Amino acid sequence: MKHGFVKAAAVTPKTVVADPVENTIRIEQEIRRAAGQQAKIIVLPELCITGYSCGDLFWQELLLRLAREQLLVLAERIRDVDALVFVGLPLVHKGKLYNVAAALHHGSVLGLIPKTYIPNYNEFYEARYFAEGMAEPEEVELDQGYTVPMGCRLLFACREMPELIVAAEICEDVWSPYPPSTGHAMAGATVIVNLSASNEVTGKDAYRKTLVEGQSARLFCGYVYASAGDGESTQDVVYSAHNMIAENGIMLAEAERFVNEPVWAEIDVQRLHAERKRMTTFQIQDDTYRRIGFSLKKEETRLTRRIAPLPFVPGNKADRDKRCHEILMIQSMGLKKRLEHTGCRDVVLGISGGLDSTLALLVTVQAFDMLDIPRERILAVTMPGFGTTGRTYDNALGLIHGLGATLREVDIREAVRVHFRDIGQEESVQDVTYENGQARERTQILMDLANMQGGMVVGTGDMSELALGWATYNGDHMSMYGVNASVPKTLVRHLVRYYADTCGQEELKKILLDVLDTPVSPELLPPKEGEIAQKTEDIVGPYELHDFYLYYVLRFGFTPEKIYRLAQEAFAGQYEDGVILKWMKVFYRRFFSQQFKRSCLPDGPKVGTVAVSPRGDLRMPSDACAKSWMDAVERLEA
Repeated sequence: MKHGFVKAAAVTPKTVVADPVENTIRIEQEIRRAAGQQAKIIVLPELCITGYSCGDLFWQELLLRLAREQLLVLAERIRDVDALVFVGLPLVHKGKLYNVAAALHHGSVLGLIPKTYIPNYNEFYEARYFAEGMAEPEEVELDQGYTVPMGCRLLFACREMPELIVAAEICEDVWSPYPPSTGHAMAGATVIVNLSASNEVTGKDAYRKTLVEGQSARLFCGYVYASAGDGESTQDVVYSAHNMIAENGIMLAEAERFVNEPVWAEIDVQRLHAERKRMTTFQIQDDTYRRIGFSLKKEETRLTRRIAPLPFVPGNKADRDKRCHEILMIQSMGLKKRLEHTGCRDVVLGISGGLDSTLALLVTVQAFDMLDIPRERILAVTMPGFGTTGRTYDNALGLIHGLGATLREVDIREAVRVHFRDIGQEESVQDVTYENGQARERTQILMDLANMQGGMVVGTGDMSELALGWATYNGDHMSMYGVNASVPKTLVRHLVRYYADTCGQEELKKILLDVLDTPVSPELLPPKEGEIAQKTEDIVGPYELHDFYLYYVLRFGFTPEKIYRLAQEAFAGQYEDGVILKWMKVFYRRFFSQQFKRSCLPDGPKVGTVAVSPRGDLRMPSDACAKSWMDAVERLEA
């Protein structure tokens, strides 16, 4: 439960049709098995105490009485289990039979949730037995003097984790045009459980999975789906135990069908809560629900869900290729519109032979092709300076020629020396003035060349550099349109690689792959023995760590403590804890202190869910204090 994680389980005991006593024994076994995995929310199938496929036996008084008795027996048997447990059974109330989910906790039945939509089509004939559930809670007597609320509008709220609010629906409910879970979520539920007995027909599993993923995405919730399986009657249909756990559109765990396999996963309710806070159109509005409190022991949940070390980069190649194609199109369409609007048919950009300028050139070429403007009107300028190496210089020339742009070479060394003499800067003093003087000279050249051509300077800097302030103010920080401004460094690499793999030009591909293999560097300090002397990641830290921090800081607003824990999981065996904390301190310090550079950024297209534009996603004051975050990191170090 620490850091907002709660482990949920969807389990399917092997059912004995119409034998509540035996089923209760098996249900308890499955509950204890799940609890052994630290599950705090445990969900079992619809009508699992009797079996879903009892048919006309649901009219038998003996079966109904045993089901009610065994519910109380089960509640008592699992009194020591620290979890909120949902089981299904048939229950008579005021002369009508209901298909209900019972919420059990530490020996008590906290509430009963009846099924709202009763299917009576094709192979389903539930209306033959069951009444439609009531919305408003009513008191039901389970035993002499022992009453509990029953109704659709019940919420179960965890006292120790205020963000954890659980609600239930049953099978067909989620297949309906207006599922009860929609109302549950709008009333505050962050986790929905579904007790189901969905039978199998060809292709149904894909649609069922889509329903669960889609509902969890629409409602920004965790969704735990437990379905009937082996042991149910196969007189006319077969049940597969298709158990699933989803979170905000992502499938966290899915059982192999037909094997009665339990699944468990950690739902991040803090993450869900953060999503809802951000979405102003998601409004908690229904106060007619009855809230029932429950308690869970506070403990650190062992994480089994995968924490991606590169949250901006899809792990699956097919998804990654699709993402890369989409982002290149967004970038190119953004530049295309700006060129159309301004009437520009010429652009200027600096090409260093590094990753960022390479991507910017690829995007510019694509935009020009869309506009049917000859690529020769792209003025690609290489500007050798004190730190330029032969490798990056040769790659820059190869890219420009390979893509059909116009090359212009302007050696900046003499101009920078004149500037140093003007301001009294010794060339032997290789400080920040030495470095930034070169960056600003390059930007001046690009701007003036653009004026000469009546063109536009295309910016090359990426989002990771902007987040860290690793840009020279009014140097590479400035342009007329920044095509890479919302692309993180870890994704830049994959965009360039995707272009290399799909361009169909072997020589160009060879150059692009060498660019990818070149250390990231601004090349503002003289090389050593012909090799790059100034490696960015040696100075500011690994970009994969900084992009990881950036994602969780801006996307979800997580605390340093939680981000540190996630980083430990994501980079286990790659970075020691001390290294993760070292660069986390650097990230927070630079992120806060360098906002003034982001507050005056040029326009550029947003490509993902995280961006730093002062006109869009990041309305952050330039004078915000980082002390609270730095103190939190220091406490972790201690």
